[in-house]
Amino acid sequence: MLEPDATREAGGTRPGPEAGRDPGPLAEAVAALPDLDGRAVGFDLDLTLADTRVAIGAVYAALAAETGVPIDVDAVVSRIGPPLETELAYWFPPGRVPAMADRYRAMYADVAVPATVLMPGAAEALDAVRDRGSRVVVVSGKNQADTERTVAFLGLPVDEVVGGLFGADKGSALRLHGVGAYVGDHTGDVDAARAAAAVAVGVATGAFDADALRAYGADVVLPDLLAFPGWLGAVGDGAARTG
Repeated sequence: MLEPDATREAGGTRPGPEAGRDPGPLAEAVAALPDLDGRAVGFDLDLTLADTRVAIGAVYAALAAETGVPIDVDAVVSRIGPPLETELAYWFPPGRVPAMADRYRAMYADVAVPATVLMPGAAEALDAVRDRGSRVVVVSGKNQADTERTVAFLGLPVDEVVGGLFGADKGSALRLHGVGAYVGDHTGDVDAARAAAAVAVGVATGAFDADALRAYGADVVLPDLLAFPGWLGAVGDGAARTG
């Protein structure tokens, strides 16, 4: 288990969308699902636990400066979530994408990791999971090494870290680690939860707002992780009443 860094402060701000679906009416329905009771809770990393917008933008800016290829960093940041190669394909011809991916990853540890901050409510969300005796599992589309570096830099107290998976491909890792609910900002994270038969908890802190996550099929939609402890507590209360 990675131990939390008590000196690490959450930083940055994230302008949140309007509040999503009220978790109250959903809590009892979710509490009735046996696959959530006593199971681990999984979290996506970028724009769920970690605000990597400035960090990722800085790497793309460095890549643009180094290669001479103009890259719209704002556009890049607006699409955070899918695999690195998907984004690089917007800016480089197919034959150059593998080399650019290697260069991006070579820069990431020094350029991006130090510029990464916690998303609002991230620490409290993990505390809420651990307080109920459940395990925390991070499954990210970011490569394994940089996922581990980011989690360690932020001092996140998690039990398992898995990188390099996106969308439904995350399902195998979620099943392996016994995840009953998966929390993420992207529609791909809903696919991940579905692939693992887990509860899909959307947080509207990334490219998709609450309405888009709900329309895509998230079981629960929260405005951000600040709302997560209250929802999780309501789930526990519901389970106690129905147990």
